[in-house]
Amino acid sequence: MLTTLAIANYRSIRELILPLQPLNVVTGANGVGKSNLYKALRLLADTASGNAINTLAREGGLTSTLWAGPEVLSRRMKRGEVPVEGTQRQERVNLRLGFCDDELGYSIDFGLPTPSNSVFGHDPEIKRECVFAAPAYRPGGLLVDRRNALVRIKGDARDDWDVLTTSLPSYEGLLSTPFDPRRSPELLTLRERVRSWRFYDHFRVDAEAPARQAMVGTRTPVLAADGRDLAAALQTIREIGDSAALNAAVEDAFPGSRVSTGSAGGRMTVQLEQPGLLRPLDASELSDGTLRYLLWIAALLTPRPPALMVLNEPETSLHPDLLPSLGRLIGLAAERSQVWVVSHATRLVAALSSIEGCNAIVLDKPHGETERIGAAIDRRASPDDGWMKKRVACVPR
Repeated sequence: MLTTLAIANYRSIRELILPLQPLNVVTGANGVGKSNLYKALRLLADTASGNAINTLAREGGLTSTLWAGPEVLSRRMKRGEVPVEGTQRQERVNLRLGFCDDELGYSIDFGLPTPSNSVFGHDPEIKRECVFAAPAYRPGGLLVDRRNALVRIKGDARDDWDVLTTSLPSYEGLLSTPFDPRRSPELLTLRERVRSWRFYDHFRVDAEAPARQAMVGTRTPVLAADGRDLAAALQTIREIGDSAALNAAVEDAFPGSRVSTGSAGGRMTVQLEQPGLLRPLDASELSDGTLRYLLWIAALLTPRPPALMVLNEPETSLHPDLLPSLGRLIGLAAERSQVWVVSHATRLVAALSSIEGCNAIVLDKPHGETERIGAAIDRRASPDDGWMKKRVACVPR
């Protein structure tokens, strides 16, 4: 389980450190930076698949994703006594992300590219990466250290370091590079954990949505991000997952109803039996909200739970009366996976916040900077640490 997430200089986030729990709910008004937290998590996940540089490029490059405010917001600026304005920079320009889980920590530092004649000369570069022993970065707990092209791994002796490579390209990260796992087991461990993270963001439910189409079905323990294999995923839950939880989730949301799968010509489709109807309705006939809720059931009751599941505004197109049921379903998923929910639906946030141990993260954006309301409490609750002793806690300078 992730215990701490740290972000610096990413969009509206100048410096933010969040202690995490099994169930985390991010909420706040529109425009306070909820989506930026979601994107930061996706960017961290992309480091394990080698897509982080491409992701930054699609977002407009590093200069477009960097914090656009002053390096330091003084108290007088925050009180409105003087205008918000830039000063002479004391530190280099970079974007820093990091996290700790129960055993290991990881941090990455993206910087501006070195001037060159390459047509890819505007791509951001990975300047530094660290893997360290939990609960927080300390020099003595550093296990793998990447500085530009040089990668070192801690040896058996206290000050003994072995060089893994001196030529790691600036566009390749530690977690996506195939180092010998016998020499760097920490990298393999972290890579597999991060690659197991699962993201669901706005399932399509329009008339041409993949979830409405009959599809060739095979055993599907993990619902696709676009929901195309909904029927196969539901049938897989029924055969090798928690069939009772599936039935209960449908009953909780649609009393008296039952979901099943139909097959025609080797293709599978979702069918929903409802009280008062003489035949089941298939996916093409279901309302947008009903179909979307079935997609959430398939995603959250997966027989192969991930280390982390991230849900972005799962309340979209759902009737408010369905949100308490969705909250109970998410709470059930949080018993098997760490869950991160981004939402501004009051009823869903209230349902999730009532679950014991829920970590409610309420954001605000005074002076253009995303902050957590009650940040002083967060700092006391964070793991002790070298991260907190530094003003910017993502990556060691």
